[in-house]
Amino acid sequence: MPETGKPAAEVARDLGVHEGTLQTWVHRAKARADAEATGGLSESEREELRRPREENARQRKEIAELGMERDVLKRSVVLWAKEAMK
Repeated sequence: MPETGKPAAEVARDLGVHEGTLQTWVHRAKARADAEATGGLSESEREELRRPREENARQRKEIAELGMERDVLKRSVVLWAKEAMK
């Protein structure tokens, strides 16, 4: 074990547990530490948050493009009306 400098089998014997049990504990502790380092969210939770954010960004872009198209059409109508009035 890197923390103690002892092999995992020796640490497990010292604790009176099976080596596999110790490895499970270590794995869970590392997973918890990783979760805390990333704001306490699992990868699936982060993905769940990422999808709506991406969708919102896509919709904002689409709204901006539609606004530009609307403005072009408004200008076109004004120019057409001016030409028709001549």
